[in-house]
Amino acid sequence: VPFAGWTLPLHYGQGHLQSHLHTRRHCSLFDVSHMLQTLVYGRDRIRFMESLVVGDIAELKPGQGTLTLLTNEKGGITDDLIVTNTSEDHLYVVSNAACADKDLAILRDRAAQLQATGSDVHLEVSDNALLALQGPSMARVLQTGLSDDLAKLSFMNSITTTVFGVPGCRVTRCGYTGEDGVEISVPAGRAVELAEQLLGVPNVWLAGLAARDSLRLEAGLCLYGNDIDETVTPAEAGLMWTLGKRRRAAMDFPGAAVIMAQVKEKPRRRRVGLTSVGPAIRPHMAILGPEGRPVGPGPPLTSLYPYILGTVTSGCPSPCLGRNIAMGYVEAAHSRAGTELTVEVRKKQHPAVITKMPFVPTQYYMAK
Repeated sequence: VPFAGWTLPLHYGQGHLQSHLHTRRHCSLFDVSHMLQTLVYGRDRIRFMESLVVGDIAELKPGQGTLTLLTNEKGGITDDLIVTNTSEDHLYVVSNAACADKDLAILRDRAAQLQATGSDVHLEVSDNALLALQGPSMARVLQTGLSDDLAKLSFMNSITTTVFGVPGCRVTRCGYTGEDGVEISVPAGRAVELAEQLLGVPNVWLAGLAARDSLRLEAGLCLYGNDIDETVTPAEAGLMWTLGKRRRAAMDFPGAAVIMAQVKEKPRRRRVGLTSVGPAIRPHMAILGPEGRPVGPGPPLTSLYPYILGTVTSGCPSPCLGRNIAMGYVEAAHSRAGTELTVEVRKKQHPAVITKMPFVPTQYYMAK
């Protein structure tokens, strides 16, 4: 299917359900080479990055990364991305494919502004491929092709190493499934070779976009363009944990005044999880009160429901739980876990319950 200018497979051979469950039980290989990978060099690289994102990049230890948010002057989320302070002489930034052109323009524009005032910062776009190996057997599979000890590599940390004979790979312990996993940035010319090596290990399957979406939703992770966008702030999206304590105090990131005012006054709407039985809940469906009253406000909607304020932003049947799961925005007063609401599916109202996320417990690995 078309995705952000790329053609991506929904699944490989096995159906979506089998692929999803295989990732939870064993491990799967995802080709995520459509993601933008940027390297930031120069002695002022941390100051440069912190002028654009909400995270405390300066506190990252060598090899450590963090999920952070690019924000605009209105406090809206321009993108969510991972920034790693590498053990080498640069920051490693991974951005969403759908935001690649926008992000790169922002990064380049800001770099030019700082360079004009004498700052030392410059960017390099990596042409590496990106492979994600995700699932409970990931460490056993990958360790056979590594000299480094994976047991020492914690969640959101990375190393540069040789993987199954391919040198110069960056292995980051992270992923988009909620399982223990890694993303491997590999020189593009040897990506197929590495993928074939990994797929040669028994019980490693290729997985596509369908499983990636249902796995991330079970893990309570946002999809940019659906669950977060430039009309949504970190406070509304439940992502205030991405703001470093020092950054909150300094208020030196784009949109800081708007975001911190929302924290003080409490946002009017919040991103919530929903569960239901019956017909599947899908994006753009209306969220209403238990008596069918609209519950909002939510992000801008399609013309399908111009009168509804509360809306589903992501939704699908959960392969692991056997019921429907979804995310959406509702008024803060209706956001408490256990609140009973309804969702409009094909002009009929079906009961739904506000549910804490993640829907399926995450299995991120923390080294001892």
